[in-house]
Amino acid sequence: MSHYSHHVFFCTNQRAAGERTCCADKNAIALRDYARNSVKALGLNGEGKIRVNNAGCLDRCELGPCMVVYPETVWYRYTDKEDIDEIVSEHLQQGRVVERLKLP
Repeated sequence: MSHYSHHVFFCTNQRAAGERTCCADKNAIALRDYARNSVKALGLNGEGKIRVNNAGCLDRCELGPCMVVYPETVWYRYTDKEDIDEIVSEHLQQGRVVERLKLP
């Protein structure tokens, strides 16, 4: 049995100016923090529940900001708090993939 029911990794990679685009330039850090706080406020964090983490480059920054939810291995692109709320509510709480935000 896994220690967490879901493990959510947010790409928070930061590249030097002039290099390839990165998720950190697209508000990934603030939205990761928002997701982490939302999960905690709903009482969904901790052992046997949900863990929200930052990750280094997930190599999909051009499509990002991006995140991946395990164990389902569902990749998402998000742009704002409303997208994060929908992923938390639909995917993490209800088990339904948010198709409109899913990366190919």
